[in-house]
Amino acid sequence: MKKKLYIIPLFLTLFSFVIIYLSLQLDTSPEMIVGDSMQARSFPIFLMVINLLLVGILSLQFYKTYPKEVELEKFPTWSSMLLFLIFYIIIFISGDMFVAIPIVMFLMGLTWGQKKVWVSLTNAIVTPLSIFLLFDYVLQVRFPRGWLTNIYYG
Repeated sequence: MKKKLYIIPLFLTLFSFVIIYLSLQLDTSPEMIVGDSMQARSFPIFLMVINLLLVGILSLQFYKTYPKEVELEKFPTWSSMLLFLIFYIIIFISGDMFVAIPIVMFLMGLTWGQKKVWVSLTNAIVTPLSIFLLFDYVLQVRFPRGWLTNIYYG
């Protein structure tokens, strides 16, 4: 067994323990604020315990079967990372998340091999619109102000 294979599980384990330690430093909220629900510290601890269980499973899989070498990532992976950078640049320039999401979704569909432009365009328009309407009408959550949301919210 190569020991460098266990660097990632070791890093994830240390990360989980640091988050658990930091979560235990949070003050407990009074019952009049949270009632019978979960404390602020409980959720990150819960996630890190799940993370530790998954790291244990990963280490066991590494022990049983040595993984083969991973090939270098191809163009769609690197271009997706570039599109996330473009997403933040568009948000910075336009100031609106609902301008950036359709543009990046459309380009990502084309990058990952969608041959039909109308499918990528439909996905890029319908998905953010559905999410916006779900949050606005059903969950009654308002999104941060931006160019399009200022028009919508008035």
